[in-house]
Amino acid sequence: MDQRAIVSRVTTGMRVVDSAGIDVGTVDLVQRGDPNAVTVQAPSADPGSSLDELIESAATEEPDVPADLAARLLRTGYLKVSTELVPTGAVYVPADRIATVTDQEVLLNALTTDLPSES
Repeated sequence: MDQRAIVSRVTTGMRVVDSAGIDVGTVDLVQRGDPNAVTVQAPSADPGSSLDELIESAATEEPDVPADLAARLLRTGYLKVSTELVPTGAVYVPADRIATVTDQEVLLNALTTDLPSES
């Protein structure tokens, strides 16, 4: 089964378990891959916008990781998982790190420590 088909079986709220059997957390966001997504563009700022508005618009961009990784995640698809295992409170699961999807959980082929944390 290809990665897009696997990601399409995931829904928000599903439990995520890493390859060591550790409960990572729950799915907050499911993003299917777009092979045509090549770059991540920074939000354009309106010169009249306040600094707070600019910060808020930048903070809502997903995935919140360095641009090169973000571009890869957008191309292949990813999950954003809420977790208490990292200080930022969330990790991203690239589609190729999903081993299996059951009715209630997502099983990974990676350890939590190998997943990129939200910036």
